[in-house]
Amino acid sequence: MHVAANILVVGFLIFVAHAFTGFFSRTRVPDVLLLTIIGIFLGPVLHLVTPENFGAVGPVFATVTLVIILFEAGLSIDLKILRGVVHSTLTLTFTNFALTMAAVGVAAHYLLHLDFRMTFTLGAIIGSTSPAVIVPLARRLSMQESSKTVVFLESAVSDVLSIVVAMGFLDSFRMGGIRFGQMIGNLIATLLLASLAGLAAAFLWSAMLRRIRGLENSIFTTPAFVFVLFGSVELLGFSGYVAAAVFGAVLGNIQVFHGILWMRRYLPQEAITLNETERIFMGEAVFLLKTFFFVYVGVSIRFTDFRLVYIGLALTILIFLLRIPATWLGLNRKTTPTRDASLVAILSPKGLAAVVLASLPLERHLEGGSALQAVTYCVVFISIVLTSVLSFAIERTRFAQVYEGMFRSFRPALPFPSPE
Repeated sequence: MHVAANILVVGFLIFVAHAFTGFFSRTRVPDVLLLTIIGIFLGPVLHLVTPENFGAVGPVFATVTLVIILFEAGLSIDLKILRGVVHSTLTLTFTNFALTMAAVGVAAHYLLHLDFRMTFTLGAIIGSTSPAVIVPLARRLSMQESSKTVVFLESAVSDVLSIVVAMGFLDSFRMGGIRFGQMIGNLIATLLLASLAGLAAAFLWSAMLRRIRGLENSIFTTPAFVFVLFGSVELLGFSGYVAAAVFGAVLGNIQVFHGILWMRRYLPQEAITLNETERIFMGEAVFLLKTFFFVYVGVSIRFTDFRLVYIGLALTILIFLLRIPATWLGLNRKTTPTRDASLVAILSPKGLAAVVLASLPLERHLEGGSALQAVTYCVVFISIVLTSVLSFAIERTRFAQVYEGMFRSFRPALPFPSPE
C-alpha cells in the first residue's frame, strides 16, 4: 500500500505541475513557487517526507536536474547575442555577488553574533542566483533575448563563484587564514578549463551525432553524454555545471563555428546539432525533473527558530535592495529596456546550491553552523517567494512604475500593459 501511495503522489504531482504551468501563463505566479510550497507542506509542515527519506538519491537527483536545466538552456542561447552581453553578464555577476557577500557578512555578524569569517561564508553561500529558478521563470517573462541570456549566464557563473568562495572561507578555519590568491586562481581555473571542456565536448558530439542516431533508442544518448562530461569535469576539480552550459551553447550554435575558417579543420564536414525531436525530448525532461526538484527543495527547507526566520527575512530584503544598484551598474543602459532592467533587478532567487553549501559548516562542527544553515533555508524560500511576487507585480500591475523609475536612464520601456 505504501508503494501504491507513493506512485499515486508521483502521478498527482505531474498533473499538478501541468496545471501550475497553465496558471503561470495566465497570472505570472511561477509554478516553481507553488511546487516548493507543496514540498514544504509534505516536509516541514506535515512531516510526511524528510530529506533523509531520499538518502543518497536526493543530492544525485538534484545534481542531475541542474545539469539538464543548464544544458537545455544553453541550447537556446544565440551566440550572436552572447557576444554582446558577456561584459554585462560578468559585471552584473561580480557586482551583485560582492555587494551581497559584503553586506550580508557585516549584517549577519551583528544579527547572529558569529565570527566574521562565518558570516562572510553565509554571504558567499547566498550570493549566487539559482539557475533552476531563473531559467524557467525568465523564459516566460516579457524580456528581450539578450536580457534573458544575461540572467541565465549570471546564474551559472555565480553558482561557481559561490562554491569557490564559500569553500575558501570554510577552508580558512582549517588552514588558519584566508588565501585570496588561491580563491581567485581556483575561480579562474574552474571557469576557463570547464568552458574549454564544454567546447571540445560539443565538437566531439557534433561529429558523433549522425552515427549515434543510427543506433536503436538513441534519444537518451545526448543526456548520457552530458552526464559523462559533467562527472569527468567535476572529478578533475572544475565546474561540471559550467561545462554543461557551454556544451549546450556550442552544440546549439555549431553552425556559427563552421563559419570560422580556421576552425573548420577541427569540425566535422557537416554542422550537426540536435534535431527538433531531440530538443522536444530535452524540454520534456526538464519539465519532469523540475517538477520533482522543487518539491524536493521544499522538503529540504526547515524552519526551526522564528528568530532565525526573521533574520532570514531581513537578509533577503537586504539582498533584493542591493540587487538594484548591481543591476544599474551591470547592465548596458543603451541596449537594455527599462522594463528588462526592472525584471533583472528582482531576479535574485536562491536555490539548492545554497542549501547544500549551508550544510557544510554544520558537518564540520563549526560554531554557529546550525544557525547559518537555518538562516540559509529561510533565505532560499523567502527569495523564491519575493522573486515570484515581484515578477508578477512588475508584469501585471502599476507597481512596475516604482522599479522603472529607478532605471529611467535605460532605454525607454514598451507601453505599459493594462492590468487584467
